[in-house]
Amino acid sequence: MTSILTGDIINSRNVATQLWLPILKNAFNTVGTSPKTWEIYRGDSFQIEINSIEEALLFAIKLKTTLKKVKNLDVRIAIGIGAKSEAFKNITEGNGEAFINSGFAFDNILKKQNLAFKTPWSDFDNILNTSLSLALLTMDNWTINSATFVEMYLNKPTVTQKIIAKELNISESSASERRKRAGLDEIMQLEQLYRDLINKKTTN
Repeated sequence: MTSILTGDIINSRNVATQLWLPILKNAFNTVGTSPKTWEIYRGDSFQIEINSIEEALLFAIKLKTTLKKVKNLDVRIAIGIGAKSEAFKNITEGNGEAFINSGFAFDNILKKQNLAFKTPWSDFDNILNTSLSLALLTMDNWTINSATFVEMYLNKPTVTQKIIAKELNISESSASERRKRAGLDEIMQLEQLYRDLINKKTTN
């Protein structure tokens, strides 16, 4: 099983490409190389494979923080989970259940929310997509400061809030406020819920 993320950049036409394309490519390069693992096409659309399905949601959240740090930008991401065919050199030519599920979520569920799952398990999809719709009420409204704080935490989860505050040159109380406004603790609870549920589905 694998996970395929299909997405596009919201409001990309109104923001200079050089402000977001390099950081998008840098994020993708942490996973693998293009065009086998990821590809950007039609200017602002993309597809990327996250082999470890447990990491799919975390990567999507990280990608959202990366792009929300650029003023007026956001991202839509459809995560499809399932089997895949290995007979492709370019990810946009890939096929199999994971690709079909990702495409279905992109074409249908993303009309209602900016991050969604389609998997082989409808009960799983119902739980995660409902939970994500609530989490996105906060995530879609992240300010640049909120996105920056969440990104720093996700990249250094063992670092204390005191150190993050120092790196951001703000007080600990300000860091605490940013954490609260970003809904970080609740979002991380959701990310852990995803890991727990996906592990149960794949080990049963």
